[in-house]
Amino acid sequence: MGLAGLSALALAAPVALAQTAGGEQQGQTQRAERGEHRGHRGGGKRDGEWGGRGGGFGFRGVELTDAQKASLKQLRESFGERTKSLREQLRAKHQELRQAESGTTFNEQVATQKLSEAAALQARLMAEEFKLRQDSLALLTPEQKAQLEQRRQQFEQRREQWKAQRQQQAPTQE
Repeated sequence: MGLAGLSALALAAPVALAQTAGGEQQGQTQRAERGEHRGHRGGGKRDGEWGGRGGGFGFRGVELTDAQKASLKQLRESFGERTKSLREQLRAKHQELRQAESGTTFNEQVATQKLSEAAALQARLMAEEFKLRQDSLALLTPEQKAQLEQRRQQFEQRREQWKAQRQQQAPTQE
């Protein structure tokens, strides 16, 4: 039980602590109402390409037909409707956690319970995101999938180069 609580705490604490009040939270609420969520912002048309970012979800660099764009839009809207209550519940759990940590004494049992509840909601949301991605990929032709895979490989190469540069710079900064 304690190990499960600590695991949940380790998984959800960064999410809960990353939340901020004010304008940023309003922006999150507005994005959530549009069916967007952290990591999947954007999605609008840019320079004739279907934009979007986050986890490689966007189809930037892949020419889509109008029918594909319409289908993707419908999938995103459906996702937003399906997950609206889930996102609201998750937001409420994060708020409860923030309230629990604002007290003068730390109640590990309450924190663990809230984090476990939030982790379960987050897992359900991630499953819905996975389904959205799979449904979106199913709309692509084999050629478009190949383009997407090529762009993913290019991204991975750039990321590896960046990591190598950072590792070379790290010893000199110590």
